[in-house]
Amino acid sequence: MGKKVKKESETPCKETLQFEPLPVEGKTPATVVLLLSCPEEDILVKACEAIHTFAEKGDENKVSLLGLGALEPLCQLITHNNKLIRRNAFMALGIMATNGDIKSALKKIDVIPSIIDKLSLEEDIVVHEFATLCLASLSVDFVCKVKISDNNGLPPLIQLLSSPDPDVKKNSLEIIFNLVQDHQSRLALHELGGIPPLLELLKSDFPVIQHLALKTLQNVTTDTDTCNTFREEQGFEKLMDILSNMDFHDLHAEALQVVANCLSDSKSLQLIHKGGGLTRLMEFVLTPNLPEIQSNAVKCIARVAQSSENRKLLHEQNVEKVLVELLSVVDISVKTATCQAVSIMSFHLASKDSFRDLDGIPAVVQLLNNESLELKEAATQALSNLTHSNQLNAFAVYEAGGDEILVQQLYGSCRMTVANSAAVLGNMAGQEVIRCSILSHGAIQALVEPLQSTDTQVLINTTLCLTVLACDTEARAELQSVGGLHPLVNLLRSYHKEVLHHACLAINVCASDMNAAVEMCQFGALEMLQEINLSVNRRSRFSELAMISLLNFNLSVKYSLTSHLASTDIISDGFYDAGKAHAGQRIQTLEELSKQPVNEHWQIIVVNTATEKNKKDDKQKNGTQPESPTEKPWKMMDDVSLQLLVNEAKKSILPLSDEREQCAALARLVSEAMGGAVEMEKLHEFPWVLHLSELKFQLQSNVVPIGLISRGIYCHRALLFKCLADCIGMSCTLERGEYSRAWNEVLLFNGNPSMNERSSQPYRYIVDLMHQPGSLLTANTPAAVQYQTI
Repeated sequence: MGKKVKKESETPCKETLQFEPLPVEGKTPATVVLLLSCPEEDILVKACEAIHTFAEKGDENKVSLLGLGALEPLCQLITHNNKLIRRNAFMALGIMATNGDIKSALKKIDVIPSIIDKLSLEEDIVVHEFATLCLASLSVDFVCKVKISDNNGLPPLIQLLSSPDPDVKKNSLEIIFNLVQDHQSRLALHELGGIPPLLELLKSDFPVIQHLALKTLQNVTTDTDTCNTFREEQGFEKLMDILSNMDFHDLHAEALQVVANCLSDSKSLQLIHKGGGLTRLMEFVLTPNLPEIQSNAVKCIARVAQSSENRKLLHEQNVEKVLVELLSVVDISVKTATCQAVSIMSFHLASKDSFRDLDGIPAVVQLLNNESLELKEAATQALSNLTHSNQLNAFAVYEAGGDEILVQQLYGSCRMTVANSAAVLGNMAGQEVIRCSILSHGAIQALVEPLQSTDTQVLINTTLCLTVLACDTEARAELQSVGGLHPLVNLLRSYHKEVLHHACLAINVCASDMNAAVEMCQFGALEMLQEINLSVNRRSRFSELAMISLLNFNLSVKYSLTSHLASTDIISDGFYDAGKAHAGQRIQTLEELSKQPVNEHWQIIVVNTATEKNKKDDKQKNGTQPESPTEKPWKMMDDVSLQLLVNEAKKSILPLSDEREQCAALARLVSEAMGGAVEMEKLHEFPWVLHLSELKFQLQSNVVPIGLISRGIYCHRALLFKCLADCIGMSCTLERGEYSRAWNEVLLFNGNPSMNERSSQPYRYIVDLMHQPGSLLTANTPAAVQYQTI
């Protein structure tokens, strides 16, 4: 490419000196430094030249001169009226400024205004060279960059880009490159007309200048107005000329970065497209080239595709066809860049279909078998975007055998590959046939380790995938058997909003399996969800949904926390009422409560209709080993009285054909078992408190079987009514009020069903179990309200 930019140490004087250089022999550096303060101009000329010669020999000499105090007199001499003194002082200062210690020292001296003042076109070229060399060294520092800008240094530097001396061009360009890292300087460069001279430097014979010009253009073309000027000055065409010339292959990577900036703006892209520029770029991308250049060209397309409008235009140019062709290129870096471009283009809906129609999806799937971690990451990301909300693409991945390979990727070491693979599997698993295939390849087992990841995206995608897969009954059972529920529950400790939301969704789905729900409760899921739902910042509809789902399989806790059981909540053996729980309070298990010493607190009422024989049968059915004679595991007390009440309800109430009659009869049965009707005025005389205390003392337990209560108040009667109603298939709710109040609500039709006089809508009634047992009080009427409150 012709001559190279000369090194600073090779720079000759531009004029022949009229005297011999000051000999170093016999003149120590200290003596020469002292001569810098001499008033005689001839001596100053020689002293500066000697300093320059000495400093050129290495950093050790430069630091020595700094210690001898050469810096300050040199900074003064660069403004000397004598042209030769000024030139030699700049040569010495410029060489010394390349040393780090001297740069630090110069920052403390206000020398930048003096240097800028000597950048005028009238000044000697040698002064330009070493003045810009000095500023180039200083301009890497932020404070110095500000000083250069504040002292109006940019205009003369732009002028010097047209200097006949290549070193001046190179140094000026380096300073400008450092300055335009700042947004305001980028704008100023454009306003001062800096784009045309920068473009002119692309023709330079010196690669270092071309590289610096491209790097500077790469920075300034991030601004829209600058891009417009760049385009108007035929900048894009000049870059494409560089890209078309293989002699300039070392410039292609940086040229492509500038191209990407120019094309990122939709308006610029359309104008360049009209001029045939986009077609030229596509041709360049497909032209066999050095792998690095071809991959950079594809990265350029990916950058352009960041905008939705640009993606539409690229789609119209059939960019998908170009990218699918590049997937078969041998080089890994090209394939990786292509997958990244496919990933971005997939945000355009029509492009997703194009990639499928062009058989791009099987091509990407095959890349998952490659050993390159970077390529696997890019390929899984592409598949994630291709399959997002696109069932046809998901099926195409399945047909290409992608589901099995993706499951294996979940064991990988690259976190983003794991995250992307989980996302693809989640996108695919919505289709039952694919979900079954994914599960058959061991997806549940493979997801357990990612559930314990510390990476946010891995956790989000893994829980999303699990949520879809856990719709399958066998998948939920497998998740429990492989130990996946514990790490899932542990995610409730997360303070990351998305992780917490998706963990709650997964728990909600898994909770549809009773065994899984029970195990999650054992791991503390309910307590954690209580804490979450009490937090203003952490609670959400997802956490509330997960809580409800778990509570539906733990009705005792549900009743304690919500004071409500729906008609669909069927009470079974082992249900207990420990009273209303306070917000955030942990609900103890029945076994824990049973082992506590008798106290004066509220009694725990337990439901148990099973006999000892039935309990043993259940254990055998569940495959539980028989107890050894020495083991005495905790068990609930038998409740023969409750068993008799259940039998009586089945015998006397089930045969009744009218729902109202059934409801009234059951209410009377409950009332008789709990002490009969009590007049409202004499309620305070009803000895239920003493009766419960006596029972606790007799049983030596805080836990009282409900069938043993013969003096029961509202809360006891309502619970017994709900228990018996559930046993015989009657529908009713259980509602807890304040203090000892509780009631049951039923839905009944009005009219005579045998005469077809039934109302079209059912009515809500409160069942009176206390004062006029069997009476039905219409909900929200004064009588019903009086029954529900004190």
